[in-house]
Amino acid sequence: MTVVDDVIGRPLPPSRDPFFQAPRAFAAKAPGTVLRSRVVEVALLGLVPQQVTAWQLLYRSTDLHGRAEVAVTTVLLPKGATPDSERPLLAFQSAMDAVTDRCAPSYALRRGALSPGSITQLEWLLVANALRRGWAVTIADHEGPNGSFGAAREPGYRALDGVRAALRFVPMGLRPDTKVAVWGYSGGGMASSWTIEMAPEYAPELNIVGAALGAPVGDPREVFLSLNGGMYSGFPAIVIAALAKVYPQLAEVVGRDFTPQGRRILERVEGLGPIAALPLLVGRHLDDYLHRPLEEVLPELEPMFDDLRLGNSAPACPVLVVQPVHDQVIGVAGIDAQVLRYREAGVAVWYVRDRLSEHFSLLPLATPMSLDWLADRIAGKPLPAPHTKTVWSVAFAPQHWRSMVEMATTAMRVTFGMALRQQSRPVPAEASELAA
Repeated sequence: MTVVDDVIGRPLPPSRDPFFQAPRAFAAKAPGTVLRSRVVEVALLGLVPQQVTAWQLLYRSTDLHGRAEVAVTTVLLPKGATPDSERPLLAFQSAMDAVTDRCAPSYALRRGALSPGSITQLEWLLVANALRRGWAVTIADHEGPNGSFGAAREPGYRALDGVRAALRFVPMGLRPDTKVAVWGYSGGGMASSWTIEMAPEYAPELNIVGAALGAPVGDPREVFLSLNGGMYSGFPAIVIAALAKVYPQLAEVVGRDFTPQGRRILERVEGLGPIAALPLLVGRHLDDYLHRPLEEVLPELEPMFDDLRLGNSAPACPVLVVQPVHDQVIGVAGIDAQVLRYREAGVAVWYVRDRLSEHFSLLPLATPMSLDWLADRIAGKPLPAPHTKTVWSVAFAPQHWRSMVEMATTAMRVTFGMALRQQSRPVPAEASELAA
């Protein structure tokens, strides 16, 4: 039975939902072991019921420090899907970008959810395209029970264990060697980077055939400093509020160096989704909330920033990276550097830089290319040598126009709660020519 708030009839957020409580002796289980499951109803913006089959899985996972913890993923199949052992699995990492558990996919995607400012609810319009292709999907709460936005490694552990859980969950009808694709954008691209970076050591048995990373952050220190005092200065505040619970050195800085007003702001953004938090902090500079200049505080945080930097572990799968050249949130230089670190470690990376898109527009525009590229990896299509391309816009590529039309049709069906009719044709071989 679904547990709901007895006053307003909405599903309970994870912090209040008994489903999320860890069973006794769960730590003795292997990572990815399903501990509990339930059927859930997915709805666009919490309002429009979706024609999909969905479950939530509570499973054993691992936190940043290697300690056992429980995590949750939402696993989905197309409505009415028949068992198919050849069905691929997409591990989608959402741009949760928040501390509040109301932005966790396990809550934000459910019917009746009240999740103001959630990016996850908007991303559903795009994720539905994977279901329309007939794929299975897993969307883990990769920030964990405390909303650890930006933490190193553990988003990968939770996502990988979510894949393990999906493969072991009998109603999904998948095999241990099911082909797995990884996808995410912005904060979800960062979590997806950790997923493929951690996979060779943490989950080497998984058959990850490719990953599409959109604007995957690269170097959080660079992003943190570039956004401070600007239009998107709310993001650094959210990250501080999240990571102070994970990194003791940051917690010490918050307790010692932040003014009372600064600590109140951190407490406020903890309860807000990113879209709601950003307007409150436009133009705010961290120096305004510190007892001493930020430049004096930063040296104490360098070990943390070194830990957060992506690209220091080598994924084993081929990787597509898509990035706006003029990204106002995540600077292209940081992504250039992440790609370079991957390539220096021997990773096969196809890198597409988009001149005309900015941070928010590239996600929908790059969705057809990302899914087509992943479909080719699932199909085992060959790829030419890895390279970098700088294009005017990924939207100008004719090979993706049909996928864009289908994406628009999917968005219409999602908006009106209609069935997601599976595409009648396979994606053409090397449809992702732009990235190839």
